Amino acid sequence: MTRTTSSPATWKWIAGALALAAGAYAGYVSLTWLRYRHAAPSSEDDADPLLDQFMPVYDIVERHHIDVASPADVTFAAACETDLQQSPAVRAIFKTREKILGSEPDETARPRGLLAFTKSIGWGVLAEVPGREVVMGAVTKPWEANVVFRSLPADEFATFNEPGCVKIAWTLRADSKSATACVFRTETRAVATDALAHTKFRRYWSLLSPGIIAIRWIMLRPVKAEAERRFQSDNTRG
Repeated sequence: MTRTTSSPATWKWIAGALALAAGAYAGYVSLTWLRYRHAAPSSEDDADPLLDQFMPVYDIVERHHIDVASPADVTFAAACETDLQQSPAVRAIFKTREKILGSEPDETARPRGLLAFTKSIGWGVLAEVPGREVVMGAVTKPWEANVVFRSLPADEFATFNEPGCVKIAWTLRADSKSATACVFRTETRAVATDALAHTKFRRYWSLLSPGIIAIRWIMLRPVKAEAERRFQSDNTRG
């Protein structure tokens, strides 16, 4: 049996690719570190008065959107019920976090569907416009290996300032464009409660935000596909 070996040129190419990736990541970390607490304001389209009620000022923000050929209410339902655990990429991101931070795997049986799943791990509903938007919130210490999310009553969330914590609020939102089309949006904001939390969260966000951002981006296409499938199915039955 012939045994193949990699040529020096191949190893050189691999080493070069790894060095390039490491350099790109180092550049990202540096840029994210510098941008911390300099979050971009909302554009006219992104503006979210409901979310502003709970976190008008924030240290970091991530906004993502996608056009969907489906009514807003159908799209919103699909977003709430999407199962991120079906994505190999999302599962890999969660596993990577476990390895980096030394987390213990979550062995608890969790419900399927994004909204049900996040509620089961501690997130709470801060506000909701039926069929259009939900604002979720929690207080946490994201740098801890086995992170714990703690929900708060809506009337306490905005003023919460317990030292050493980070408040996080995120949305699922469908903005109608017509009877058969909408824009699905998701936005995540976070703010630390004191100087020590700022230091810890800035380091955590600079190093691990690529995976967090990727999850938000990855969810867009499954939501679009499922919403359009549901709408087409309803039309076919009708």
